[in-house]
Amino acid sequence: MNNHPAVELLTELLHVPAPSGWESGLAGIVQRKLDEMGYAHELDAAGNVVVRLDGRDPTAPLCVFASHMDEIGFVVTRIEPDGRLRVDRSGGLLPWKLGESPVSILGDKETITGVFSMGSTHGGELGEKAITWSDVFILTGLSPAQLQARGVRVGSPGVPVAVGRGPYLFGDPANPLIAAWTFDDRGGVMTLLRLLATLKAEGVQPHQPTIIAFVTSEELGGHGAKHLARQVQPELFVAVDGAPIPAGVPLQIDGRPAIWSKDRLATYDQRLLQQFCQAALAVGTELQTAVYDGAASDASLLAYAGLAPRIACIGHVRENSHGYEVARLAVFDNLLKTLVQFLKTWSHT
Repeated sequence: MNNHPAVELLTELLHVPAPSGWESGLAGIVQRKLDEMGYAHELDAAGNVVVRLDGRDPTAPLCVFASHMDEIGFVVTRIEPDGRLRVDRSGGLLPWKLGESPVSILGDKETITGVFSMGSTHGGELGEKAITWSDVFILTGLSPAQLQARGVRVGSPGVPVAVGRGPYLFGDPANPLIAAWTFDDRGGVMTLLRLLATLKAEGVQPHQPTIIAFVTSEELGGHGAKHLARQVQPELFVAVDGAPIPAGVPLQIDGRPAIWSKDRLATYDQRLLQQFCQAALAVGTELQTAVYDGAASDASLLAYAGLAPRIACIGHVRENSHGYEVARLAVFDNLLKTLVQFLKTWSHT
């Protein structure tokens, strides 16, 4: 299964750091993939990569499918005299999700390696307390002057090193699980790239004019999606993202994708939800539905800001959200088939 197209593409995408505001490396890979497929594309002022597809009915309302390129991470807040870095979160990362591990700090001139650290548990209070960002630091082995020479400063972001990010397959070989740090939202980026490849291979043209977008800074407020929506004014905005499993949300990692019905910011378009569910059934799978009180997506962020009247969020189900995430490999194929079917058959009328 290591040569499964989802695994191969995820492997390439996962190894490129892309904390919010630093997505250009991943955007470059997306652009190269689009060039290889023969798609025209543009890079807008917010750093979004945008592909425009003509609709069979050019007068129909515009539809946008989007996945965010950025990932959670941390940011340098202070450089100590001994060269260790104090940091705080970027996006929804909790420090204990990282543990003590090697990390990459993206300097303006070069990327350095450090060790995300929490100190000794031999005595003191650390062993029994909940770890917060004020308890952690990064050992760099470099002096402040050496860090400055490499462009590491207050505001430099960091993420786990590429080695060990995954993806890894495990469990039943006939129906394996797949794990990585993190699928959020490389899983969506990978799915939209596969969607474009499938549309090209099968000669599919959607009914309505459609934009496939790879957007920036979802983890810090959906800034890329908001900029895009202001420019193109879509009637329908679909976030292709993941579906976490917090306590009380009855999702299962069984190969079925999920569609969001409500989150902390918005109720999703219920007619669209039903139409996506019909598309899933038509291709031999089904969608689980989810309600969240502590999550949001690019789609609900747009609805909350009054930038998209009809929204949906659909994606893979994942355990260990904002950490070392686990999904069923089959979910990515089922998600792809559902999206292709939706684009083949859906009409705004």
